[in-house]
Amino acid sequence: MTMEHDSVTHLLAAVRAGNAARQGELLVRYERWLRVLAHVQIESRFNGKFDTEDIVQQTLLEAVRALPQFRGTTEAELLAWLRQVLAHVLAHEVRRWGGTLKRDLGREVPLEQSIAESSRRLRDVVAAPGPSPSRCASEHEQELLLAEALARLPEDYRQVVLLRHIEGLSHEEAARRMNRTPGAVRMLWVRALARLKELADALDSGTRGSPPIDRGAAGR
Repeated sequence: MTMEHDSVTHLLAAVRAGNAARQGELLVRYERWLRVLAHVQIESRFNGKFDTEDIVQQTLLEAVRALPQFRGTTEAELLAWLRQVLAHVLAHEVRRWGGTLKRDLGREVPLEQSIAESSRRLRDVVAAPGPSPSRCASEHEQELLLAEALARLPEDYRQVVLLRHIEGLSHEEAARRMNRTPGAVRMLWVRALARLKELADALDSGTRGSPPIDRGAAGR
C-alpha cells in the first residue's frame, strides 16, 4: 500500500542513479489514487468526455519520463508533483477538444486547484473522532489507503462516495446523477461508508485478504 519515508527516499535515489526499473515500482503504487482524482475531474467537469484509464496511463507515462528531474524527497512532495502531472495531461486534452470545453474550463477553478481539493476531500472521507487504525496514518498515507479501499468497493458504493464526498453533492443531487430516489441514495451511502471504513481499517492494519464483496448489496 503506502511506503515509509525511507522507502520513498531509497526509490527516488535509485531512479536518479539511473535505475529505470525502479520508476515503475515507485509509480505503480499511485495508480489507483490517480484513478480516483482523474475520474472525479472527468465526470464532474468534462461530462465524461475523456476515458479515465487513458488519462491515468498518460499521466504515469509522463511521470516516468520526468521522474529523473523530480527533486522532492518525501511522499507528500511526490503526490503534489503527480497532481501537477495529472493537471497537465487533462489540460492537454482540453486543448485538443477546444471550443466550448476550453471556454468552460476557463471560467472554472484551475485544474491544479480542483485536483488538490479532491485530494484533500479524499483524506477526509472517513474522518471521525476517536481512535481508529486508519486515523493513525499520516495524511498522505490516509489518502492512498482510501483510494485503495475505494477500488475494492462495489461500483454503486464507490459512485455514491465519490459523488457525496469528493464532488460534494447533496443526496438530492447525487440521486439525480444515479437515477435513484434521495432515500435510496441515503441508505446506499450509509452502507457504502460502513464498508469503506471496514476496508480502510483492514488495509491499514496489514490485512490484505478482505472478505469477498457482495456485489449485489449495492443494488438493493
